[in-house]
This record gives sequence, structure tokens and C-alpha cells, in this order.
Amino acid sequence: MPQENIQIVRSVGPRTGATILHIKGSLNIHTVFDFQSTVRAENAAALIVDFKDVPFIDSAGLGALVGAYVAAQRAGHKLAFAQVNEQVKTLIAMTHVDQLFSTFATIQDAEAAIA
Repeated sequence: MPQENIQIVRSVGPRTGATILHIKGSLNIHTVFDFQSTVRAENAAALIVDFKDVPFIDSAGLGALVGAYVAAQRAGHKLAFAQVNEQVKTLIAMTHVDQLFSTFATIQDAEAAIA
């Protein structure tokens, strides 16, 4: 099996100063550890994860999202997901974790909601 990679680029939101993590690549058992390390190292009061370039998430990726949510709740930080595709939305809804996550169509919508 070929080595899978994920790219994570950090930026600061123009409106609120929230940290935005732009993810590129599938979030799966092969890439989840990089995602978890990045999220754990982040200490911003508001974090937006941009899924525009994430074509697929498996159960390990979903577990990483739940872990990010739990960590944010414990720290009293805000967490939002933006530009989530239909495959990811379906997985989140099917597993009923959509009740935990705030998902938004755009980064701007996410910023407005967590400001």
C-alpha cells in the first residue's frame, strides 16, 4: 500500500483571529496521527478546521475529530469544522456525532459563529 500523506497548514482568520487548520488529503488510519499531533499542539481559544481538500474520512479520522472535540471542551475552547463534503457529513450524521460538532459551509460562517 502506498504511503499516504496529509498536509496541514495553519493560518489566522482575518475576522476573529481564530486559528484555521487547512487540511489536504484523506483523514484516515494512515494520516490521523499527524492530525492529532497538530490539534493537540494548538492552544488557540477558537479553532476552525477547514475540510475543503479532504475527500475522505474513515472511522479513525472520525475518532480523531471526536478527540479534538473532547479536548476543546475540556480546555474551554471553541471548535468548528468548515467546508465539509457530503461523504464526511454523511459519516458524521450516520454515527450521530453531528450533535457534537458545529459544521459550516464556509470558513467565514464558522468565524462568525465562534466569534
